[in-house]
Amino acid sequence: MKHILTMTERGLITLPSSLRKQLGLKGNDQFQADITSEGILLRPVATVPIEVYSADRINEFAAEEQKLAKAMKK
Repeated sequence: MKHILTMTERGLITLPSSLRKQLGLKGNDQFQADITSEGILLRPVATVPIEVYSADRINEFAAEEQKLAKAMKK
């Protein structure tokens, strides 16, 4: 089934709800756009948040690992 989409002056494109439901897409999903010989290919991508640990948090982990190592020696 083909869908006609309209792009706003700001570059926003709305996917019809029937297409979103069919593909299992929801708000804030992210996509990768590739230029192909046939045009633009949009593919959903999975992103995983990355947590950057502070020095204090790393020290907390180290302290807990030392406690665990001592408990396992017993």
